Amino acid sequence: MSVRHPAVAGMFYPSVPDELREALHQAFVDAVPPPSGAPVPKALIVPHAGYIYSGAVAASGYLRLAPARNTITRVVILGPSHRVHVAGLAAPVDNLFNTPLGMVLIDSDLRAAIGGLPGVILDDLPHFHEHSLEVQLPFLQTMLAEFTLLPLSVGDTTPDQVAAVLEAVWGGPETLIVISTDLSHYHHYDEAHQIDTHTAAAIVSGVADAIGDHDACGSRPLRGMLQLASQRGMSIENVDLRNSGDTAGDHDRVVGYGAFVIA
Repeated sequence: MSVRHPAVAGMFYPSVPDELREALHQAFVDAVPPPSGAPVPKALIVPHAGYIYSGAVAASGYLRLAPARNTITRVVILGPSHRVHVAGLAAPVDNLFNTPLGMVLIDSDLRAAIGGLPGVILDDLPHFHEHSLEVQLPFLQTMLAEFTLLPLSVGDTTPDQVAAVLEAVWGGPETLIVISTDLSHYHHYDEAHQIDTHTAAAIVSGVADAIGDHDACGSRPLRGMLQLASQRGMSIENVDLRNSGDTAGDHDRVVGYGAFVIA
């Protein structure tokens, strides 16, 4: 079976398994703990920078999966294509994604279910060097017992196209959707805080049209997710909002990160 090997292990996160587990442990220690009785998410919105920058924020979202460790067996991840232009949403041809923590099987049934939808293509190229999908896998491998995966690298697409894909893979409590996105990029700390606070309010309110491409690098999948969540009357909670100036960077040019739960 064809394998997509890690592209950013040793850069965005440790490539040595024990060191990666320690980095993940530290991220969870630095995360915002869930309140008692918090609902299990149907979808997460989490960041995708290097773990020293955004790992704790992502962990604040992933901690919400603990009660569903043995329930969630399918994960669909949508993230922006940073290096390759994609006209639509690209599913991989590869059958396995590898990380330092082991192999994850691509869900061929889910891949087939979206194969005929507008904007969906099969193409490994957008996945070869893409970090927005890869960095989520070790978190999922830590929080879930076993799962299959459908990773989608998202480029030029519409909220309607994204929502149609999400509807096709929605499933039940066994299926989790992950939207991988950072927020504002390279503003001064104070300006970034203001921008990201506005974006977070739009996300929580489900107002997809209020989020521009400069507000979140994963704005395309994010807007589609918010459109569908609004149509379904779902609740959206902001569980963590920080930027690189709060974690491991200076305040001159920061990147914003948020973790949100949709239930």
